[in-house]
Amino acid sequence: MSVVPTHPALRHLGTRASRDPPTSPELKISILSFRLRGPTRYPSSSNPLVFSRKFDEIRRPIRAVNALSQEGSLQELDDTPVSVALVPISGETQFDRVMAQAQQLEESVVVVWMASWCRKCIYLKPKLEKLAAEYYPRLWFYSVDVNSVPHKLVARAEVTKMPTIQLWKDGKKQAEVIGGHKAYLVVNEVRDMIENEDDT
Repeated sequence: MSVVPTHPALRHLGTRASRDPPTSPELKISILSFRLRGPTRYPSSSNPLVFSRKFDEIRRPIRAVNALSQEGSLQELDDTPVSVALVPISGETQFDRVMAQAQQLEESVVVVWMASWCRKCIYLKPKLEKLAAEYYPRLWFYSVDVNSVPHKLVARAEVTKMPTIQLWKDGKKQAEVIGGHKAYLVVNEVRDMIENEDDT
């Protein structure tokens, strides 16, 4: 027994509608319009606008990957870090080892002398970590807490104010910046000190 469609647009099809697909363009349009006018598939609480935004959030990364695949491989992405943590030096032995390794590799190092009670040091540290990322991995940045190392080491580096940022090469201090003013000015001075390294 065949089922006769109950929708007005399909009644005149009779028993053939249940067996055969429609052949005339008019019937195809009627069925399509019936489907489009049908009840929404969204739950009553959902918002089509939210759904559209979520779809865009999925579509954006896909477009980015497609664009990247046209320009080159995924391996060409820039993997430069945004910031590089200052490597802490906890004593004179470690300081000497760092200097010896740098001298062996014929590299310079930047040493940031700071203190836990120094507010300018705390404020400057993340900015210096961003600067360290600009020179990574060619140049390493170290930090020394003057309260946690022997005074002998602090006196050897001739540090009298905090923060003090020094450039060392061949086991010797080449230049320094005393960071008593605004952080962005200190960072610019440290950058100049590094860039002018060959002149020292």
